[in-house]
Amino acid sequence: MTSSPAESIRPFRIAIPQTDLDDLHDRLDRTRWPDQLPGTAWAYGAPADYLRELVGYWRHTYDWRAAEARLNEWPQFLTTIDGADVHFAHVRSPQPDATPLIITHGWPGSIVEFLDVVGPLTDPAAHGGDPADAFHVVVPSIPGFGLSGPTTQTGWEAGRIADAWAELMRRLGYERFGAQGGDWGAAISRELGRAHPDRVIGVHLNLLPGAQAATEPTAEELAELTPEERERTLTSWRRWAEWSREGTGYAVQQSTRPQTLAYGLTDSPVGQLAWIVEKFREWTDSQELPEEAVDRDRMLTNVMLYWLTGTAGSSARVYYERAHASGRAAAPELPSPTPTAIALFPAEIQLPLRHKAERTENLVRWTEFDRGGHFAAMEEPDLLADDVRAFFRQLREKNAG
Repeated sequence: MTSSPAESIRPFRIAIPQTDLDDLHDRLDRTRWPDQLPGTAWAYGAPADYLRELVGYWRHTYDWRAAEARLNEWPQFLTTIDGADVHFAHVRSPQPDATPLIITHGWPGSIVEFLDVVGPLTDPAAHGGDPADAFHVVVPSIPGFGLSGPTTQTGWEAGRIADAWAELMRRLGYERFGAQGGDWGAAISRELGRAHPDRVIGVHLNLLPGAQAATEPTAEELAELTPEERERTLTSWRRWAEWSREGTGYAVQQSTRPQTLAYGLTDSPVGQLAWIVEKFREWTDSQELPEEAVDRDRMLTNVMLYWLTGTAGSSARVYYERAHASGRAAAPELPSPTPTAIALFPAEIQLPLRHKAERTENLVRWTEFDRGGHFAAMEEPDLLADDVRAFFRQLREKNAG
């Protein structure tokens, strides 16, 4: 992959036309609401009473311009890589010798996930940390998502995105760098370490795809484990079985017919909201409402990046590309030689198992937390940032020794 004048890095600033916001408000005012069976709560999906209240807040209280200004505090850019326009923030540390780090969101997330971790990572001294743990942080939007979308070509799965990230970091002058991610960001970050081990210092993940108990463990398998790992394996299997039975509808649709889904989500802001907010409720460390785990305005800002860019369909295509992949992209379980850390948050939908992770990862750090879920950077930003700093400090000290 080579760069050219047409692929230069261009400054970017978010500036949504007021007409787009007026159109959103008009659509919210004219929402055609479905019925709901009484007493079903979240069992059939996002409940109408909760969504009506949230839509009212979105329409009359939520302030996009404040969110836009907050995002624009980050220096942002566009560049064209492998035929796709890639949007990214590049926040340099005040420490000139800071470690370069690329952090990647997933679905249904966005760069909004990292608003509370970039500061502690780039300027740890200002957040009670050690300046030696500082990072120059690159926060890209995945091709097809938000400000990097929509894509215009097929084939944008995790391996191709990882190659694009390697090129992005090269363009920024970072020959060696670290990677961090959860959800699709975990798949992409892991692939970065697997495909580019000469350049990736270490990979920090808060999800490891495929490391859960995907089949019911046999008595023989359990007998080989410690009591603690045995209980974790059973918990992982129960959680995976429940999720496979009740929680995979979105993935099946996005893996098979993302275009059909796109019409409804691109035309209806309430449809887009429901499609995303249901996952924030199901995948976070919350009991009743997603706002117990993540800030309501922050969650709406995340939804806005999908709505305002019309990328419901193009973001879903990453599922289709993985499901229909061949060659390298069809073998995500191939071993990675890059030093890897796993941060385990207890409400994660895919509960990884250490003995499985050790089969495919160069696992050098395993941290278990007592709170937090799938959207770790939003739910527990301090825990995540501290663990990222500790992991790369560990690598530095080992290399120095």
